[in-house]
Amino acid sequence: MNTFSYMKKNYELTDLSQIANWVIENATSHIILFYGAMGSGKTTLIKEISKQLGVQDVTSSPTFSLVNEYQSENSDLLYHFDFYRINDEEEAYDMGIEEYFDNDAWCFVEWPEKVQNLLPLESSVIKLTINPDNTRTIELN
Repeated sequence: MNTFSYMKKNYELTDLSQIANWVIENATSHIILFYGAMGSGKTTLIKEISKQLGVQDVTSSPTFSLVNEYQSENSDLLYHFDFYRINDEEEAYDMGIEEYFDNDAWCFVEWPEKVQNLLPLESSVIKLTINPDNTRTIELN
């Protein structure tokens, strides 16, 4: 993985597989925090990244269960967290969030601002925005 850097790209939804590979190649950590407004494409991008990492299961947002676990073709584990509906950080702590982060698996976290005090310092951060022409901008650092 690369050392710390800041990168920014504009893309269309048809470019999603290339953007997913770009994230995999340039993320500085296996823990990736996804920031963006509702509908900005966080879940869609996580699904594509998971696919590019070899997950063949149908992936979906774990809105009600808080975390979904997937296994890639080569048995690597991936965790997809969605903290949109969480009421306080204690819920995430009680589910063992720190143990997920400590096992060197890919961890994709939607709505990380809801659990800010529990996030590891060594994380990659993605910010997604929707542009007026319906393209997206991704910022990775």
